[in-house]
Amino acid sequence: MDILALDLGTSSVRGLVLDADAVPRPGALARRKVHLVTGDDGSGTLDGPRYLACLMECLDELAAGGHLRDVELVATSAQWHSVLPLSADGAPLGPVLTWMDTRPEALPGAGGPADPDAFHARTGAWWHRCYWTMRLPWLREHCGTPVTRFGGLVEYALGVLLDEAPMSVSMASGTGLLDLRRLEWDAEACELAGVRPEDLPALAPQRWRGRLRVEYAQRWPQLTDARWAAPVGDGAASNVGSGCVDPSRAAITVGTSAAVRLLQAVPAGAELPPLPEQLWRYRVDHEHVVTGAAYSSGGNLFAWAARELRLPPGAELEAALARAGASRTLRANPRLGGDRPPGVTPAGSGELRGLSFGTTAVDILAVLMTEMCGLVAQDLALLEAGVGEPAEVVLGGGAMAASAWWRAAFVEALAPRPVRHQRNPEIGATGAALVALGRIAEAAHVGGIGRTDDRDAPNTVAARPPR
Repeated sequence: MDILALDLGTSSVRGLVLDADAVPRPGALARRKVHLVTGDDGSGTLDGPRYLACLMECLDELAAGGHLRDVELVATSAQWHSVLPLSADGAPLGPVLTWMDTRPEALPGAGGPADPDAFHARTGAWWHRCYWTMRLPWLREHCGTPVTRFGGLVEYALGVLLDEAPMSVSMASGTGLLDLRRLEWDAEACELAGVRPEDLPALAPQRWRGRLRVEYAQRWPQLTDARWAAPVGDGAASNVGSGCVDPSRAAITVGTSAAVRLLQAVPAGAELPPLPEQLWRYRVDHEHVVTGAAYSSGGNLFAWAARELRLPPGAELEAALARAGASRTLRANPRLGGDRPPGVTPAGSGELRGLSFGTTAVDILAVLMTEMCGLVAQDLALLEAGVGEPAEVVLGGGAMAASAWWRAAFVEALAPRPVRHQRNPEIGATGAALVALGRIAEAAHVGGIGRTDDRDAPNTVAARPPR
């Protein structure tokens, strides 16, 4: 049996094929970049139909290469918090609002939860622009067309491809509308969002499986009998793919954005552990929760600086960073994209202070990246206070695979904690496969975790030799 793992990210769509042990098949990787539209007004949107077309192109490429012939299970890692307005037949009425969009705000006269602390404890979220409690009323005001229903990006895409596409509890938890203990839509959150529970997507039951529509089974006949597992939020999937599946290990993932998270086993109906007021909590599946903090700046910060400061590429930049270190006179605020919840700092809040005629472009990049490490370290301490000190930290994600210097900066910021590195950049897809297989606990022994100064080829999926 093979597993097709899909990763519906902010900057790209990826599909890869893994064996029954969730080990990537050599060369079975397809990737398409997607265009995130951003603006000075705080917008951060994707074109839903074009995104779906990119996903289909990945499946076409894998099918043409003969990689789908033994696939029996399809797993999906998808970005949390996305939402788009839909017509009655499921057609988009506007672009997809991603986690990066900071425009939604409370409508005049709107009030928040009656008891914010109790609301946070139940839903793991806040009344905040990132969640559907504030996004749905704002979208209705700005859509220009009456909205029949709403969905996330993955529900839209799978709604086209599959016979049915209920929302997983993992994706539902990222809306801010789910009662994390009872695993049903929260009445107060729905009231804030201006919807009835019956107007929201149906929630997928435990061990739900879907199937391709007939027309798409004809397009990809190798997937005719494959079963599709309920999608997993990208942060949860990344923790599993990083081997961080209990409080002994914290995952720090840096892709387009960045996050620090701890995973705990908490079955549906069980009492939830205490939740620090500055941290969010979402569902991995019916049996596990993940708690953490996220940041709008991550690999996108590195990419912006490299592009706008015209920095040298690859090894040349790494060598320049090693020579420059982090300037002790420079100070920076890396919140170029604003705050993720619970913060409300808007996009465009980045700062640089302490510039001199001796400051170089490499110095600026170094201080931005170092300050990001400091923000993550502060929130990791909050996580530790809530569940006890993790034995170690695992760095993961494409940005971590690409920069040995940035990994070393994290080691310094997180000292004296042991810090390791997951070399496989496809941690989201791998983690989603392990969740779909019901093998989360086994992920503690996932391969690819090594020293932070390991300089192996970063893309271990594409480069892995045949077994």
